[in-house]
Amino acid sequence: MSRKSIVLPVVLVVVAGLGWLIAERFLAEQRADDAASNENRRAPVEVADIQRGPIELRRMFTGTLNAHAEFVVAPKIGGRVEDLLVDLGDTVERGQVVAQLDDAEYVQAVRLAEAELAVAEANLAEARSQLTLAERELQRLDRLRERGVSSESQLDLARADQSAKKALVEVSKAQVMRARAALETARIRLGYTRVSADWTGGSAQRLVGARYLDEGETVAANAPLLQIVELDPLTAVFFVTERDYALLQVGQRAEIRTDIWPGEVFPGEIVRIAPVFQSSTRQARVEVRVANPQRRLKPGIFARIALVLERVADAQIVPEQALVTRDGNRGLFVVTEEGAAVVWREVEVGIRQDDRVQVSGEALGNRVVVLGQQLLRDGSQIVIAEAAEAVTQ
Repeated sequence: MSRKSIVLPVVLVVVAGLGWLIAERFLAEQRADDAASNENRRAPVEVADIQRGPIELRRMFTGTLNAHAEFVVAPKIGGRVEDLLVDLGDTVERGQVVAQLDDAEYVQAVRLAEAELAVAEANLAEARSQLTLAERELQRLDRLRERGVSSESQLDLARADQSAKKALVEVSKAQVMRARAALETARIRLGYTRVSADWTGGSAQRLVGARYLDEGETVAANAPLLQIVELDPLTAVFFVTERDYALLQVGQRAEIRTDIWPGEVFPGEIVRIAPVFQSSTRQARVEVRVANPQRRLKPGIFARIALVLERVADAQIVPEQALVTRDGNRGLFVVTEEGAAVVWREVEVGIRQDDRVQVSGEALGNRVVVLGQQLLRDGSQIVIAEAAEAVTQ
């Protein structure tokens, strides 16, 4: 083996070793530069002020407006509707006659009852007359008996005849009473042909909300003929779940909005809260009274009911986007007084109103990060977006 063949491999090994040392040194310096650069790098963020003031827990429920009171006009007797005196939307006074049924049959029944009463009264008069004659005959025989002219048997017959005539008078009286009762019944039934709206309570004036039959049709006894509704006030009905039920109370104020009058708010007040939940929906019924003096709202329309369930007069409030969850805990990145770093603060979340949230915790400072939290940890250096823009400009 020649000397030249031995030297060449040694030279190549030395050159490779020197190259490796140089590359390792260069990489080490690069890593050191990157570490220094990372330490000096600041995360760009946006911040917002922590505010103090009132905040409310509002809920919006959907429901339906119902008439405060409804009265269904139904005749007590059946018959043909001869005349409807009111129509849909008409104003009705309490006790007003609203329909007339065909009364020919009932008029005839009254005349028959009057005739039967006249016959009964005539029979009573005749019975009284016969009683008077029987009493006179008994008196005459009594006088004759005292003189010994009449016999005892004649006197007994006269007494028996008098008793029979008295009984006949009593029977005739009873017949007269029965005939009078029959006449009164016939007159009452005749009166039923004039159908009136006799509701109780509420206002003296209401409106016709529905008409179920037309003139000329036949209505059955106690079948609906008209619906009379009271429009002032109205009742908004909605249902709540267990979560909100405990926050409601009678007398609580409400705001009602409808699509029929967009942009307008109608004040209301909770008047009833059901003490039980419906087994099918696990919800409880709530009723809100809504004043409707101009009758602009109508029963049956869709309504949105806004309620303030809770209110805190002095609360710490942050934008909802400032909240962050780290390791299962809710908190905020609070900006230090110098504005160059952030600290992590755990908080308890309270009332939410729109995009604002009530928070409570210690040392929350004045400002919180609302954008860029994914780049942060406790103690991270930051640059606020507004400040960075000012420097570049």
